[in-house]
Amino acid sequence: MGRRKHVVATGELIRGRHVEPLLDVDEVATRFHTPRGTVRAVDGVSLTLRRGRTLGLVGESGCGKSVLSRTIMGLLPSAGVERHGRVIFDGQRIDELSAAEMRSYWGTQMAMVFQDPMTSLNPVMRIGRQITESLRYHLDMDKAEARETALALLASVHIPEPARRLRQYPHELSGGMRQRVVIAIALACGPHLLFADEPTTALDVTVQSQILELLRHQQRERDMAMVLVTHDLGVVAGHTDDVAVMYAGQIVEQAPTRTLFASMRMPYTAALVQSIPRLHNARHTRLSVIAGRPPDLVDPPAGCRFAPRCPQAQDRCREEQPPLVEAEDPGHLFRCWYPVGTDLGREALERNLAAHVPQAEMAVTGDVTRAVEVEGQGV
Repeated sequence: MGRRKHVVATGELIRGRHVEPLLDVDEVATRFHTPRGTVRAVDGVSLTLRRGRTLGLVGESGCGKSVLSRTIMGLLPSAGVERHGRVIFDGQRIDELSAAEMRSYWGTQMAMVFQDPMTSLNPVMRIGRQITESLRYHLDMDKAEARETALALLASVHIPEPARRLRQYPHELSGGMRQRVVIAIALACGPHLLFADEPTTALDVTVQSQILELLRHQQRERDMAMVLVTHDLGVVAGHTDDVAVMYAGQIVEQAPTRTLFASMRMPYTAALVQSIPRLHNARHTRLSVIAGRPPDLVDPPAGCRFAPRCPQAQDRCREEQPPLVEAEDPGHLFRCWYPVGTDLGREALERNLAAHVPQAEMAVTGDVTRAVEVEGQGV
């Protein structure tokens, strides 16, 4: 295993052709200045994404997923924010552009499906106008052409009676329909890159599945790149090509989706997978949880940021931050001194079990009562 070499705008050989990535993010950091201190919301993230591919960005709430997406799109507040690193989109560096300059990218080049359609849609504007305004602004359509395009967009996202929906307000639609409208608005100007930020939050299970299938269909039909932001590894398992796992502002593991689930190396990734409910479990089986809380990003730990919650953590983990290193499989990177599935990881876990470390015993036995002890350690 060796350190990853961060090279901006590096391409890949695909079927004998040199293909440049659509999106290249290099050592991006976002910090918010607050009365308590500087919050390191995103801390040195690098990734690439090709056209037509879907990247799943996974992690707990507060790990930096949404902030990273907004940083790439240039949607951060103008005051109290510090941004570093480089963002290259379709061969052009965009991280240094002003908000006015980024407007030519929003909608036509990149777009976002926001988490809550009730807050992203204007409650006092009819659905039709909310779709057509971007068409008229960016694509210079007249009123009639924009309306016909809006009807086609609503039909493409499987909204029944599209002509009637154009005249309605957001509160007159169901949650699933509102999310479909948000997707139609995001797709209106034919972007090359789509960010879907928790697009199924607050929707019931059947509607969640429909929305995810709709996004996948539209992505393939339009040959878009897509970043699917979620806290649910179960969602990314069937809907992404690659996965990047974030924790406390950093990418801690990244790999093609099949590789990640077949040979995960980061204990945090393993804990996320273990916390997914299993249908074959008996009724009233206790759900697996990750003990403790994510660290305070005003004053993060000196070593590995997951160490206070990790069942395999050793002194080195608490003192020295691990770099992203390459695993045996191509494209698989992880950040851990004692990786899951290796002799080093197994020996570390055995030492912690012998010492009755609550994180280790809880991970092995599933005894959630030990979580209280982890909380008591000031995690």
